[in-house]
Amino acid sequence: MIDAPSNNHAPRGSPVAHLVLHHTAQPLDVSLDLLRFGRVSAHYVVDVNGDIYRLVAEDRVAWHAGLSWWGEAQGLNESSIGVEIVNMDGNVHDYPDAQRDAVIGLCRAILARHPGIAARNVVGHSDIAPKRKDDPGGRFFWRALASVGVGLWPVASAAGGPADEADLLAVLRRIGYPPPHRYGTRAGRQAYVDNSDESAFADIVEVDAADIIVAFQRRFRPARIDGRADAECLALARALDAACARA
Repeated sequence: MIDAPSNNHAPRGSPVAHLVLHHTAQPLDVSLDLLRFGRVSAHYVVDVNGDIYRLVAEDRVAWHAGLSWWGEAQGLNESSIGVEIVNMDGNVHDYPDAQRDAVIGLCRAILARHPGIAARNVVGHSDIAPKRKDDPGGRFFWRALASVGVGLWPVASAAGGPADEADLLAVLRRIGYPPPHRYGTRAGRQAYVDNSDESAFADIVEVDAADIIVAFQRRFRPARIDGRADAECLALARALDAACARA
């Protein structure tokens, strides 16, 4: 563990309930500079060789999640621990074994210190910010994490017939994924659009059903990410929903 304190943190006013995993999309030196001295931060950064940098104490809020939504919670910085993993694009590049082992060990230690983090609340940035974010990417080792008790991995029975998009979205919502929504800029900050005062927002972005499904596919079925509701996706989602209920 290498201490590299960040300037960017705040008091934590609520219990830790989420673990959010990211890729940096920048090399280590650029990432550390940004997360220590820029306008964002994370609790930890894990380098490709397995070195772990501690930037923010776990009892403080780090600014890594941004505009985010999971279950009934919005703005997950307050309730989460954020881990940045050095990878230029986890949708393109694999994660080295040493880095993977370090992340697994770190995540297990975080969960041991924070038993209030439910298995369903171990998430990627793309889970909590569909369309806006795509990290830690389709090449991330979610299955390996779940095998040691960090998060969940669904094992689906044989898929049935055609899937209805509304059915799939309803299951994803129970798991924690946000519903279709809109976000934009209000008073210089990103926020979810309040339909009662839409005129206060600029640069509005539509996050539709396909975007939510893509986020699920990127994590649980990266071999085919097309944003379409199909029988395989519905079977996986139902299996994950059942696993969430058991966990």
